[in-house]
Amino acid sequence: MVAPRKNRDQPWLMRTYSGHSSAKASNALYRTNLAKGQTGLSVAFDLPTQTGYDADSPLARGEVGKVGVPISSIEDMDQLFDQIPLDQMNTSMTINATAAWLLSLYIGLAQRRGIDPKKLSGTTQNDIIKEYLSRGTYIYPPGPSMRLIADTINYTIRHVPKWNPTNVCSYHLQEAGATPVQELAYALCTAMAVLDRVKASGEIGPDEFPLVVERISFFVNAGIRFIEECCKLRAFGEMWDELTLSRYQVEDPKLRRFRYGVQVNSLGLTEAQPENNVQRIVLEMLAVALSKRARARAIQLPAWNEAMGLPRPWDQQWALRIQQVMAFETDLLEYGDIFDGSPVIAAKVAELVEGARREIDNVEAQGGIIAAIESGYIKRELVGSHMSRLRAIESGELKIIGLNCFHETAESPLTAGSDGAIMKSDPAAERQQIERLQEHRRQRSDADVRAALQGLADAARSGDNIMPSSIRCALAGVTTGEWGDSLRAVFGEFRPPTGVDIAIDSREVLGRKDQVTELRERVGRTGNALGRPLKILVGKPGLDGHSNGAEQVAVKARDVGFEVVYDGIRLTPQQIAQAAQEEGVHVVGLSILSGSHMELVGSVLQELRARDLAALPVVAGGIIPPADAERLLALGVRAIYTPKDFNLNAIMGDIVDVVRENNGLERLGSLS
Repeated sequence: MVAPRKNRDQPWLMRTYSGHSSAKASNALYRTNLAKGQTGLSVAFDLPTQTGYDADSPLARGEVGKVGVPISSIEDMDQLFDQIPLDQMNTSMTINATAAWLLSLYIGLAQRRGIDPKKLSGTTQNDIIKEYLSRGTYIYPPGPSMRLIADTINYTIRHVPKWNPTNVCSYHLQEAGATPVQELAYALCTAMAVLDRVKASGEIGPDEFPLVVERISFFVNAGIRFIEECCKLRAFGEMWDELTLSRYQVEDPKLRRFRYGVQVNSLGLTEAQPENNVQRIVLEMLAVALSKRARARAIQLPAWNEAMGLPRPWDQQWALRIQQVMAFETDLLEYGDIFDGSPVIAAKVAELVEGARREIDNVEAQGGIIAAIESGYIKRELVGSHMSRLRAIESGELKIIGLNCFHETAESPLTAGSDGAIMKSDPAAERQQIERLQEHRRQRSDADVRAALQGLADAARSGDNIMPSSIRCALAGVTTGEWGDSLRAVFGEFRPPTGVDIAIDSREVLGRKDQVTELRERVGRTGNALGRPLKILVGKPGLDGHSNGAEQVAVKARDVGFEVVYDGIRLTPQQIAQAAQEEGVHVVGLSILSGSHMELVGSVLQELRARDLAALPVVAGGIIPPADAERLLALGVRAIYTPKDFNLNAIMGDIVDVVRENNGLERLGSLS
C-alpha cells in the first residue's frame, strides 16, 4: 500500500448540525461529538429562539426544544457551552432574525468568563433575505432587518474580527426549489444587498471595507447531480471574485476568496428506503470536496434518517465518520484541482455563470433583491421551480430510487428497532425550560433589566448600533422574548408574499396531465353535488416556517379546481379555526415539520370543536412517525401524509374522497 503524501492539504472543518431538548442535553451531545473527532460546532436553535419568543410564550407551545436547543438567557448559553473553551472553539450558529441577540449572548458569556472577544471565531448565519423566501424565521420588515445585519457586521469588524457576522445562505433556496442558476443569482444578490447596506451606514471607511468583504461567508447546498453542483461552486468562486473586484474595488485576491461551508441536500433524502440516503450523502459531499479550487471550508452532513425524524447520536456519528473516511483514508487532499483544464467543466461553469448573470439583471432591474421579495417575484419563481421538480417526480421523468421507482425491497434492519430508528425529544423538556426561565427571572435584578431594555429601545429608535445595548441586555439577564418584543415595539413585524399565486398555465407543467384532468372533473362533480365549489384551507400552525410543502399543496389544489385559503406561516390554532369558520371550507389541511404535530393538531381540533366545527374534516402532513400518526387518527384526523407520499395528485384524490365521505357521498377511489 502506498503511504500518503506528506504535503496533504489540511481537511475542512468538520461539523454536525445539532441541538435538542435543552442546553444541558445539547452540551452533552456536543462534548461527545468533539471527543469523536468533530472539529467545530454547529448549533441548531429551537423555533421560539429563532423567532424571538420565550419558552413560556403561548406561541411557543409545543415547539420548545423540538428542532434545536432553547436559549432564553445568558444562563442557558453558559450551560450550552459548559466545559467548552470559547476562545479555542469555532462555533457556527444557524440563527437569523435574532442573530444579533444570540451573538450578544455569546460575546457576553465570553466577557463573563474573562475571554477577550477578539479571540472568538465562528459564524452567525444572519441571512434574513432567504428567511423571507424559504425558511420563514423572520420577524421584522426588510429595512430594520437589514439594519440589524449591518450593525452586527460593523460591530464585529472592530471588536470580534475573527467572526463571520453574516453567512449568506443559499442552502434553503435550493430546499425551496431553486435551480443552480437561481441559487447563484439570489445568493449573490443577497450579498450585494448586505454589502451595499453596510457601505450606506457610513460606519466603515473605504480602507476598512475590504475587511468586511473578507468576513462575508456563504452556506450552500449540494444536490445529487454532483458534477453540476461542483460546477456551481466553481461558478460561485468566479462570480464572487469578479463582483468584489469590480463593484467593491477589493484589490487583494485573498480578501476576495469565496469562503463557504456546506450541508448537503436534505430535500432529496427519502423516508422510503432511507438506507439509500447514505450513498446520496456521500455523492453530494463529493461535489464540495473534489475540486480543490472550490472546496468547502466547513462541511456538515445530514444523517441518513433525517427524513424520518430526529437523528440519534449514533446516526450523527455515522455522518461524521463519512467525512473522516473521505478526509483521512482517501487521497483526495493530496492533489491539485483535478477539474482544471476540463472542457466539459469549463463549459458548464460558463453556462451557469451566464444564466446567473441574466437572473441578477432581472432582480437588479426591479430595484434589487429586497424589492423583488416585496413584489413576490422571487418567491413565485422558487414556488414555480419546486412545482416543476415535483411534477417531474410524479411523471417519473425524475427518478428517485425507492420513491417512484425500484420499490421492491427487503425489510431494513436499520429501521427494525423499537425506537423507530429516530430519537424522541424529551417530553418534559418544555416544562423544564419554562421552570428554568422562571427561576432565572426571579434571580436577576429587575432594575438592571429595565435599564438595559430601555437602552436597547433607545438604540433601535435612534439608529445607534444595536450590539452594545444588546450585550448589555445579555449581561443584565434579559431574555430572548424580551429582546425580541422590545424591537417588535419599534420595528413592527412582517409577512412576505406566499408565492402561491403563480400562473400555472403560463408554465410548462410536468406530471400526469391525464390525472389532473380527472381530478378537475372529480372536484367539479363533488362541488356540484354539495351546491358550491370545494374549498380547502391549508394551514401552518405554530412557528415552523418550512412552507415548501404547504405551498405546493396549495398550488396543486388550486390547479385541480379547489378554492384555496392559504395565509402563509406562523398561524395560531385559533386563527386557523376562525378562518375555517369564516371561509366556510370543506376541509382543513395542516402542515407541520417541526415535530410539534401532536400538540398543534390537537389544539386546532379543540378550537374547531369550540366553534361547532367538530365535523369539519382535518388532514395533516409532515415528518410524522407511524406511532404519532396512529394517535392523530385516533384524535379524529382523517388522513396523514408524510414525505413518502410524494404524489400530489394521489393526495388530492384522497382529500376529495375525505370531503365526499364526510358529506355522505361515495368515495371515488384511486386515480386511473
